[in-house]
Amino acid sequence: MTDTTPSPDDAGFVARALQLDCAALSDALDRAGIVGQCYGISARDGGFRMAGHAYTVLYRPAAHDEQGFVGDFIDDVPPGSVITIDNRGRDDMGTWGNILTEMAHFRQMAGTVIDGINRDVALCRELNYPIYSRGHWMRTGKGRIQLAGLQVPVQIGGVNVHPGDLLRGDADGVVAIPRAAREQVLAYAEEITAKENAIRAGIRDGLRMDEARRLHHYHHLQSPAYGKAA
Repeated sequence: MTDTTPSPDDAGFVARALQLDCAALSDALDRAGIVGQCYGISARDGGFRMAGHAYTVLYRPAAHDEQGFVGDFIDDVPPGSVITIDNRGRDDMGTWGNILTEMAHFRQMAGTVIDGINRDVALCRELNYPIYSRGHWMRTGKGRIQLAGLQVPVQIGGVNVHPGDLLRGDADGVVAIPRAAREQVLAYAEEITAKENAIRAGIRDGLRMDEARRLHHYHHLQSPAYGKAA
């Protein structure tokens, strides 16, 4: 099991991520040459927003002679974590429901991300507890899946996620930033956001859009080559 004891810097990275949208972070990941856009993972409510470090959970199908357990790990998850569940994208059973939502909200988790589905959507919306998944349906995973690992590498929407990676979710979906690349990606995203804000300000002041974009190098902001020319 990987040791991801929170560091003094973690809260600062989370605060910075919350000031950035997933679109800017996606462009920053492209510039950094990192695949971090979690394909097909979306919010169960368009108003959900979250950022935090991944506590990873891996499931596998339960054998016929196994009872199967879903969620018994939650008492040991540090507050502020994003519970990051890999159920291999299965959409015929849930891995998360209202009891887990209640517990995660009570213990002040940042949110839950599932490569798979959840149920009991009404409660997460009522509590404003962010859940991002491939969809929702009422069929339980109890007796159908078995815990295969905690704090191990997982895959979410085609993205490899390790314990302690930084996850950010908004109305556009979820991005995952490798722990070692947090400073680089956040700095790129902050620069991209500032440039795009300047473009919008220029348009409001009467600039043509093509002129404003050219002035701030809009078409190259996500390029790995941006800023490297002499």
